Amino acid sequence: MSADLTPQFVDTNILVYAHDTSAGEKYAQAKALIAGLWDSGAGCLSVQVLQEFYVTVTQKVRQPFKSEVATQVVEALSFWRVFAPDARDVLAAIALQQRHQLSFWDAMIIHSAAQLGCQTIWSEDLGVGRVYNGVRVLSPFPV
Repeated sequence: MSADLTPQFVDTNILVYAHDTSAGEKYAQAKALIAGLWDSGAGCLSVQVLQEFYVTVTQKVRQPFKSEVATQVVEALSFWRVFAPDARDVLAAIALQQRHQLSFWDAMIIHSAAQLGCQTIWSEDLGVGRVYNGVRVLSPFPV
């Protein structure tokens, strides 16, 4: 993982793995990454990630969380640096989407990370190893 103090953005899938005990080895690896980001204070998210996390862990994982538990996790994560986009950010994400042929939601994640000054996005999606707007996509999972 990383002991780096520079801001690092975490995509929804990594957050979900870090809290989903049924995710096996990915659970352990994602949990270690998130713990390191807590310890260093380098963790960054967006409102979108918090929304997607809540919906996923309460509705889509093998063992859904109770709403109260998911809410507590979201409350804790709100102490990280959290990007809240405005209309200009939506337009910037649209431009990024068109330039790189991404989904809008992926483009919004990348734009959010860039706006927070992150050079890294932890994800298993988004094209691991790719660089968008100066932000490199890395995976905490061995390839």
